[in-house]
Amino acid sequence: MAFNSELLDGMVIFVELIQAGSFTKAADNMDHSTSYISKKINKLEARLGVRLVNRTTRSISLTHEGELYYQQCLSIVGDAEQAEASINQQQKKPQGTLKISCSTSFSLSHLRFVLMQFMQDYPEINIELDISENMVDVVADGFDVVIRATNALEESSLISRKLISSYGVAVASPGYLKQHGCPTHPSELAHHQLIAYSNIKNPTRLLFHSQQGESITVDVKNRMLTNSSSMEVELAVAGMGITLLPKFIVEEQLKTGQLVTLLEEYNRTEINIYLVYASRKHMASKVRVFIDFMMQQLAS
Repeated sequence: MAFNSELLDGMVIFVELIQAGSFTKAADNMDHSTSYISKKINKLEARLGVRLVNRTTRSISLTHEGELYYQQCLSIVGDAEQAEASINQQQKKPQGTLKISCSTSFSLSHLRFVLMQFMQDYPEINIELDISENMVDVVADGFDVVIRATNALEESSLISRKLISSYGVAVASPGYLKQHGCPTHPSELAHHQLIAYSNIKNPTRLLFHSQQGESITVDVKNRMLTNSSSMEVELAVAGMGITLLPKFIVEEQLKTGQLVTLLEEYNRTEINIYLVYASRKHMASKVRVFIDFMMQQLAS
């Protein structure tokens, strides 16, 4: 099979131009003259027979055809970079700073133990750990890996790997149930003290599913609304109310009897923990070994 020798000609320069945002900046980034970049783009457009870029004296913008071509080029260039990097990185020892974002609850319940062992095994990797309940942008915020708990990941160009499968549970302390009674149907939650997580879409409306497939919606008035799942756990243990949380967060409290599960006959919402990382940049060895380590330690 004969390949067109010019098939990839100009593709890297085109991607750099769009990412740089101007001919001048692209020329500086690639150590070429502005005229050289312009000639390469003109030659590319002539070969393809379409205009890819609209030019003004101050800015550039993609045409419709240019946008379609750019997305394909971005993937091809990214794959080529990763292929080259994978060879180079085999000779490199994992080192440098690894920037991770994780929720408070998972950090305390699972991640801290794994990180202790990881830091012992990889002494040349430093950890920069951002513990936050807020959603972060993996690429824009410069994270190597983000650890997220969700029942459904949004569609994106990022890579995600499932780390742990869990599910949501309603829990309360024995002391609270002794004083206020134990609900036997989701509708009864409307008359209880609820502790809710503020970062979910609608914390005043709860959805349950019976084993027969019936959907049950309950409107509640929350006694406490917080953006910290760790605070939810502490308040529930103290007998301040009922809360709904992923089971992995309250495993220890359930084992010790500080909390008990409620409404177990109703189907549970699946909540999974994912490792999320950028997809189009070649992966540094420090990121690769961390992902592999997490999968080995927790995925089982």
